[in-house]
Amino acid sequence: MNVAESLERMSRYFPDRTALVYREQRWSYRELSWQANRVGNALRGLGMGVGDTVCLLLPNGPEFVLAYFGLLRLGAVPVSLNVMLKPAEIAYIANDARAAAFIAHSTLLDNVPAPDELPTVRLRVAVGAAPEGFLPFARLLDGSTELRATDLEPGALAAILYTSGTTGRPKGAMLSHANVVSNMHAVAHHLRMSPDDRTLCFLPLFHCFGQNFILNATLNAGATLYLHERFVPDDALAALSRDQITLLYGVPTVYILLLNHPELRREALPALRISFSAAASLPREVAETWQERVGLPINEGYGLTESSPFASYNHEYRFKPGTVGTPIENVELKVVDLDGQEVPPGELGEIVIRGPNVMLGYFGKPEETAQALRGGWLHTGDIGRMDDEGYLAIVDRVKDMINVAGFKVWPREVEDVLFQHPAVRECAVIGAPDAVSGEVVKACVVLREGQQVTAEALIAFCRERIASYKVPRAVEFIPALPKSPTGKVLKRELRQRLAERVVPE
Repeated sequence: MNVAESLERMSRYFPDRTALVYREQRWSYRELSWQANRVGNALRGLGMGVGDTVCLLLPNGPEFVLAYFGLLRLGAVPVSLNVMLKPAEIAYIANDARAAAFIAHSTLLDNVPAPDELPTVRLRVAVGAAPEGFLPFARLLDGSTELRATDLEPGALAAILYTSGTTGRPKGAMLSHANVVSNMHAVAHHLRMSPDDRTLCFLPLFHCFGQNFILNATLNAGATLYLHERFVPDDALAALSRDQITLLYGVPTVYILLLNHPELRREALPALRISFSAAASLPREVAETWQERVGLPINEGYGLTESSPFASYNHEYRFKPGTVGTPIENVELKVVDLDGQEVPPGELGEIVIRGPNVMLGYFGKPEETAQALRGGWLHTGDIGRMDDEGYLAIVDRVKDMINVAGFKVWPREVEDVLFQHPAVRECAVIGAPDAVSGEVVKACVVLREGQQVTAEALIAFCRERIASYKVPRAVEFIPALPKSPTGKVLKRELRQRLAERVVPE
C-alpha cells in the first residue's frame, strides 16, 4: 500500500484530464504524476529513502504537491510545517522529527534555522531563489519520469503532522498509509465525489484538513483541484463562478467572510453542490444565513489530526442542523464519562473514536500515545453529546484550548513567551469571542512592581517569537490573577469576567 498510488492510478485512467490548476498553470494527471516522479527520483539520488522524514515549509503551490507525492513514492515521510511558525518553533519540530531533509520556499528562508541548529538535516532545498547551502527545487525536476510507488505495509508511516499538545509543545501525529487511504476513500464516498468534480482549496496543505480531506481525496477521485495560496474572499468567489466549482471546503471564518461579501448569491455559485465546514464549531446563525442566501446547507464534519482527520459527517441524506452528523464508514464514535463508560443519549462526555482513521501514535512520545489511545480508543479531549439517533453535537473543547479560525492555540505556549518579558510578573491567556475567527487570544497580565509596558509592546514582543495566529489580539492589565487555594490560576473566572463585560449586539 502507498498513498501515492492514487495519483499513479489516475494517471493511467485519466492521463489527459486536468488534475491541478494553480494560477495560470494546469497539470494533467499524466504531467503531475511525471513531475512527482522526477522529484522522487532526484531525492532518491540525493540519499532520501524509506522512512526518512523531510520537513516541508511550503505555502500552497504546485511544489508542495510535487514534493509531497515524490516523497511518498519513495516511502519517505513528509513532515508539513505551518508556514507561520518562527525559527525556534520550526527547530523544535524538525529536531523532534529527526528530519533528514528540509524543503522551504525562498520567501520563508528567514525562518529556517541555521545548519548547526538542525544536526540531522543533511539536505536543504529552496523553492525559488536558492542561497548558498540550498539546492534549487528546479534541479529536482531533472530526474526520470519513471518511478513506481514503493510498496509498503499498510501500517507503515506515511506522514507526520504536528499538533499542539496540552503542555504547549507540539506533538507529531503519525499517520499510516492505511490511515490516509481509508480517510480519502471515506471522503469520496460521503461527498459522492467523481472525476467530474472541481474542488477549491485555499485551506493550507500543511494542515490535515487541506492535505488529506481535500488534496488526497480530490486526486484519488480523479477530480480537478483548483489550488489557491490562501483564502481571499474576492478570489474565492470569482473562482466559484469562473471555474464552476462543485465542492467548497472551509472553516466557519470562511463562510462568515463570504456572507459579508456583497456579490454572494446563488447565481454566483452555479455548479456548487456541497458546502463543507470543519475544524471549528459552526455558529447556527451562520449556517442558517448561508442556507437562505445560497440555497444549500453547510454540511459539517468533525475530526482531528489524530483521526486523519475525518470522523463524522452531517450528510445531506439526513441533515440535522446544529450537529456534526454521524460516524463515517468503518468508524465508531461514542461519548464517555471519566471512567470511559458510554453515557446515555443527551448527556455530556468526552468524544472517543475508533477505526482505521486513528493515528499510529505520537512520534517519539510513547507515554502521550498511551494516554491518547487508552482502551483502544482515541480520546479526543472534546466534549459533546450524542442524540438517540447517533448524531453528535460538539459542546465544548477540552480545558483551555483556544480555537482561532480552526487553528489550535494552547495558552501555555503563549504564556511562556509573555513570561520572558522583564515587566511581566504573572499572566494567563484565554480565548475571547470574535465574530470572524470564532475566538482570538487574550492575555491577562500582572506587571512586576515598578515596571511599565504597553499592550502594544507586549503584542509586538510575542509577534517576534510565535506564529501570528497565536499572538494576543488584546492585553488586559489586572492587579492579580484569581487563584484556587492551591495556587492554580482560575481561568474559568477570567472567562466569566470577560463574558459579563460582553454586550450582545
